[in-house]
Amino acid sequence: MAKREKACNECRRLVRGNECPACKTTDLTKNWEGVVVVVDPDSDIAKTVGIDTPGKYAIKTR
Repeated sequence: MAKREKACNECRRLVRGNECPACKTTDLTKNWEGVVVVVDPDSDIAKTVGIDTPGKYAIKTR
C-alpha cells in the first residue's frame, strides 16, 4: 500500500496537502515510519511521544 500522506518535519503530524495545518510549515516528507493517533493529549502515550494536540502522527521521520 502506497503512503499518500506526508509527515511534517516540525511536528510529525500526517497531512494530505502541502501545508501542515498544525504548525503551518511546508517542510513535509514522504519518508516516515509508524503511526500513532492521539485522542487524549493528556494520556501517558501522548506525553511519552511528546504530542500535545490530538491528531494522527508519524512515529519517525527521516
